[in-house]
Amino acid sequence: MKSLLLASFLFFSSLFATKAQSKQPNILFLIADDWSFPHAGVYGDPVVRTPTFDRLAAEGALFTNAYTASPSCSPSRASILLGRYPHQNGDGGNLWSEFPNAHPTYVQILEKAGYFTGATRKGWGPGEFKVTGFEHNPAGKSFADFTAFLKERKAGEPFTFWFGSSDPHRDYVANTGIQAGMKLENVVVPGFFPDNDCVRNDILDYYFEIERFDRECGQLIAMLEEIGELDNTIIVMTSDNGMPFPRAKANLYDFGTRMPLAIRWPKKVKAGTVIHDFVNFVDFAPSFVEAAGLSKNSMSGQSLWALLAGEKQDRNQVFLERERHANVRKGDLSYPMRAVRNQDYLYIWNPMPERNPVGDPTVHQSVGQYGDVDHSITKFLIMAMEGKAEAGQPDLFQLSFGLRPEEELYDVKKDPYQLHNLADDPAFSEMKTVLRQQLLAWMEETNDPRFEDPRSTFWDQVRYTPDYQMKDIDWQKQIEEYRIRPPFGSVREIPCLPSSQQ
Repeated sequence: MKSLLLASFLFFSSLFATKAQSKQPNILFLIADDWSFPHAGVYGDPVVRTPTFDRLAAEGALFTNAYTASPSCSPSRASILLGRYPHQNGDGGNLWSEFPNAHPTYVQILEKAGYFTGATRKGWGPGEFKVTGFEHNPAGKSFADFTAFLKERKAGEPFTFWFGSSDPHRDYVANTGIQAGMKLENVVVPGFFPDNDCVRNDILDYYFEIERFDRECGQLIAMLEEIGELDNTIIVMTSDNGMPFPRAKANLYDFGTRMPLAIRWPKKVKAGTVIHDFVNFVDFAPSFVEAAGLSKNSMSGQSLWALLAGEKQDRNQVFLERERHANVRKGDLSYPMRAVRNQDYLYIWNPMPERNPVGDPTVHQSVGQYGDVDHSITKFLIMAMEGKAEAGQPDLFQLSFGLRPEEELYDVKKDPYQLHNLADDPAFSEMKTVLRQQLLAWMEETNDPRFEDPRSTFWDQVRYTPDYQMKDIDWQKQIEEYRIRPPFGSVREIPCLPSSQQ
């Protein structure tokens, strides 16, 4: 009799545990590669079509002030996985680094707790992870696609899956946007670009890849619906850093750090929620771990669920940073930046202003001239503007490729493209001091090595894993050969030579 009761107890205990485990939420993390805010339909962009992102926003929460921890692939993704700021991740604060192994990722924590984990395409990276002891990419075991992952998953097993698209990273196939029916005249051109058809065409090609990412995300969500797991899955759709254009990606201005973000989870997120508070990508990992009922002890980020439930939090500002992006300065030098952004101002501290923020004007190792900016027709056209700034107009070459002062301050409401530095304006002296003190207090609190030693060479010396040597590019030839080719065999072909050479 006792043995029968014991057997019954064990059976029902096991059944209860299985059901309890099955109620743990799944996590589907959808991350683009180089997609900036506000390039989505729900944010009001007049051109790009993002029905999947817009749906998640309508059925969940839309964030208007979500910021990457660093505007560079590897450090951004490391902070997502670890819930820690880039300067807390050692080597992981650089692009093309080695993944740090001192603290667990949210994937490891969930896997240890019984989650089935996986990833496809671009996980953490670029860089190396096996040298620090990882058997697979820190984002999860590699699968060919979401279908293969779901086939291998056991029934009722909670899962976390990372879908890492390579869109809208460069290179682009020229004219894909315009040939998909998008209109040059509808593009909103950021104020730090020249406004001409060739730049507009480049932006359309970027939009084309955003739309492709959006479609693929929609296919994954449809699979969740088919297996009946949609409402038990936390779906996050975002990007790692800003668009691959000058003064965007690898910069702490908004087009480098401010990200599209939508989260759907009916259990915790009311449909149609809009969050204007500031959130940082270090908040993802503690949110996922907390949702699974697990400990997040080593993380610096703050879980998002209380915020999404309406709790008032201290989220009036966000702190940003970057170190070495590509290896584009003689001596393998980093370009350190730290910043604080609130609703009214962006304050940036450049502790080594003598270094070029976008790299040397001739190639050191990677990419080419000014190698922290991906090659593009937009980049080359701005390079062609060197020394040709018109009186009363912003010097676009200087803004993208010139040296910067140690301090920058922007009124983001009056100057949304951050073109006019107010750091030396006496009228903003008090505000600059307040923001500088906030930034330094955060650096001290989070043990940023640059608080004690602003000119630390730690990130200069971190290994850059590629061993290739790239060459300078003939950018003038690239301009000469670039043509806008509208669809349907139109006779109109638009060249991109600077006006002085046409």
